[in-house]
Amino acid sequence: MQILHLDSSILTTDSGSRELTASVVAALRRERPGSSILYRDLTVEPIAHLDGAIASGFRPIGVKESSASVQTEHARSEALVAEFLASQLIVIGAPMYNFAVPTQLKAWIDRIVQPGRTFKYAETGPVGLAGDKQVIVASTRGGVYTGGPLAGLDFQEPYLKAVFGFMGVTKLQFVRAERMSKGPDARSESMAAAHQSISSIVSQALISQALAV
Repeated sequence: MQILHLDSSILTTDSGSRELTASVVAALRRERPGSSILYRDLTVEPIAHLDGAIASGFRPIGVKESSASVQTEHARSEALVAEFLASQLIVIGAPMYNFAVPTQLKAWIDRIVQPGRTFKYAETGPVGLAGDKQVIVASTRGGVYTGGPLAGLDFQEPYLKAVFGFMGVTKLQFVRAERMSKGPDARSESMAAAHQSISSIVSQALISQALAV
C-alpha cells in the first residue's frame, strides 16, 4: 500500500496538525509495515499557485505558453496527480486558517483536480474517477466549529469533503482537535482526545481500503 502524507501547517514544532499526521502515519506503519510512504511538506516545498499558463497543462483554457519554467510546472502537475492516483491512502494535515484550508494545501488541490484524471464530465454531470481511496485529515481549529455560533464559518472540513467528493473520494475521516487557541489546558485536552481517536480511525480506514481492493 502506498500512503501519501501531506503537511500544510506554517508552524513547525508547535503544529498540532503535524503532530497528528505523524501519529496517524506511525499507526499505519504499525498496521501495514510494508507500506511505502511518500511525504510532501507543502510549506517547506510550496507548490506555485495555479495560473492560466500552468492550468493549460491539463485544462483547455486557451492559454498558450511554452517557456521552460511553464513546462517545469506542467511536469510538476503531472507528478502531483500521478502520485495521488498511485496512493491508496492519503493523510493530510489541514489546520484551519481564516475559516478555510491553508493556501499551501489549496495549491496542491488545484493541481490534482484534473479533467480526465480525477474526474470527467458525463451527460448527467461530473463523475469522480478517484473513488478507491481513503483520506484521513488531521483537522485543527482554534475554536469550536463542529457546533455552536461558529459552525456557519467552517469552510475547512466542508470544502475538503466537497472537493474530494467531486473526485469520487467519499471516504474521508477526520482526526479533529478544536479549542487549540483557548489556552494550554484546552489544547492539551483536545490533542489527547484526537490522539485517542487515531487507532479507531486508522482501523476503519484499513478495513474499508481492504474491502475496496
